[in-house]
Amino acid sequence: MSASTPVTEPRKRVLIAKPRGYCAGVDRAVQTVEMALGHYGAPVYVRKQIVHNLHVVRTLEAQGAIFVEETDEVPEGGVVVFSAHGVAPVVHAEAAQRQLRTIDATCPLVTKVHNEARRFAAEGFDIVLVGHEGHEEVIGTTGEAPDHIKLVDGPDDVANVVVRDPAKVVWLSQTTLSVDETMETVRALQNRFPLMQSPPSDDICYATQNRQAAVKSVAPQVDLFLVVGSSNSSNSVRMVEVAEAAGAKSAKLVENVRAIDPTWLDGAYTIGLSSGASVPEVLVAEVAQYLADLGYGEPEEVNHIEESLVFALPQELRRELKLAPKSS
Repeated sequence: MSASTPVTEPRKRVLIAKPRGYCAGVDRAVQTVEMALGHYGAPVYVRKQIVHNLHVVRTLEAQGAIFVEETDEVPEGGVVVFSAHGVAPVVHAEAAQRQLRTIDATCPLVTKVHNEARRFAAEGFDIVLVGHEGHEEVIGTTGEAPDHIKLVDGPDDVANVVVRDPAKVVWLSQTTLSVDETMETVRALQNRFPLMQSPPSDDICYATQNRQAAVKSVAPQVDLFLVVGSSNSSNSVRMVEVAEAAGAKSAKLVENVRAIDPTWLDGAYTIGLSSGASVPEVLVAEVAQYLADLGYGEPEEVNHIEESLVFALPQELRRELKLAPKSS
């Protein structure tokens, strides 16, 4: 190359993973609060964040939702929605005692894990629950069979698990974990408890698996991977970890476009973009526009799989809406 030959920079581009954003359980939960507000009027109370996304919470608050930590903060006789992460039976009992009108927006895939926990506990099994201590979903699942459930938080925690009968052990998992890390934990458990049984079907939800797989398909090609999501969103945090493990030179979790540090973009010619399962698409679009304005152009969509699953609204709400007078 002669000294006069100009050096051209690589083309800047954004690879945006699909599927991303709202899963069926999140969409159902958000719709539940919106429709409850439309039917009952404000305020409608929501125990905990309906989904782990600050933008969603603020948007619903503006419509008249009031978020509380516990049911005793809801006025007697009030309407309360339980979040998509699920609650323990004691929470239902507390709500009944206060004569609250409850709408259970627990994701049906979380309800499936609750049902498995009750069934295996009734059959005398010890249940090793793979999950993160303190996460709302783990608290709810543990509450279904507290005397039978042992939490294991990753492969390094397996040595601490104590069971009554190694021949009667089964594993279940939080639905929003990293698939790879969960299976690493399960393999370690199987080494300790060779007779351990598995759940009848995979507990990690389809949306978590699909979003992680989509990230994996993009990550090896990028200098920087941006995952839009809140820091308390387990599935969003896992997506960052998956991106790094799959070959992204760098991966960052951002609440929204304002959280992007411009220095991250230095030398980043190919940027990956996705979002957690509780993130509205508008937040992703704002990031894409920000990058386009910096010369990255329109994002190139990389489609892993199409999703078409839709969940029906909670039965309490469907029953109420059928009773509502028809408009003329």
